[in-house]
Amino acid sequence: MTAASLRAAYTGEPGAFAEEAVLRFFANPEPVPMSSFRAVFEAVRDGAVDAGVVPVESSLLGSIRENTDLLWEFDLPIAGEVSVPVRLALVALPGQGIDDIERVYSITAALAQADAFLRSRPWTVQTTYNTAGAAKMIADRGDRGAAAVASARVAEIYGLQVVAADIQAGDHNRTRFAVVTRAGLQAAVQAAASPAAIAGAPRTSMVFAVRNVAGSLYRSLGCFATRDINLVRLESRPWTERGARWEYLFWVDLDGAPTDSACASALAALREETEVVRILGTYPRAPED
Repeated sequence: MTAASLRAAYTGEPGAFAEEAVLRFFANPEPVPMSSFRAVFEAVRDGAVDAGVVPVESSLLGSIRENTDLLWEFDLPIAGEVSVPVRLALVALPGQGIDDIERVYSITAALAQADAFLRSRPWTVQTTYNTAGAAKMIADRGDRGAAAVASARVAEIYGLQVVAADIQAGDHNRTRFAVVTRAGLQAAVQAAASPAAIAGAPRTSMVFAVRNVAGSLYRSLGCFATRDINLVRLESRPWTERGARWEYLFWVDLDGAPTDSACASALAALREETEVVRILGTYPRAPED
């Protein structure tokens, strides 16, 4: 695999924010659109592509839980991350003005991020599977009276025009994407990345499950706190494989690498306290420009 031949899957159509994540992370990728998050994971697992880029967290809306669960299910290593600014536009067929719009299409997350703008008019709002897919649908159908909430760059791709720009809530919203690959390919994927994408300090993603006894989570988190290790993300998801109610997996992103002495010590102490510890990957922290 070389930088010139690297195939990276993403969900949606050309112009999607996920495609932008692929283009931001890799120096010279071949972006491969997929119909769903699961399809991206399957393509990576089966060797149809070298890597997959999937959203894992929105700074405005929080975690993308479907991909959190798929990371656990497929157990594909994370080789990198990329942070993409979310700037949304209302796009429609040429010649359409804002007063001509009756229907607006996009994914649930984008509609939520533009909620204040969308509530300013009595539009019918409908969900689709992808931001760029909504724009493509309008173009393919020649659907007058319809608009899509998407990146402004989809207008040029699909022959549309921007009716309103910067309709997102705030100016600091970003989506963080994980770059997943198959075991043994992490170094090759990082070698194919743009230099700026892998210049950051190390970050580690991991999952653990505590014993169902009093104070177990407190002691588990203390393994990091007492060693001055910063946890930048902590959340729980149901541990469905256990077949029991109210048991959870805890997802953690931390600053550092398992090879660091403090982190290695923390992980050794954590394994004494927990039932499961799985390292999902160590990779350079994404820049945020």
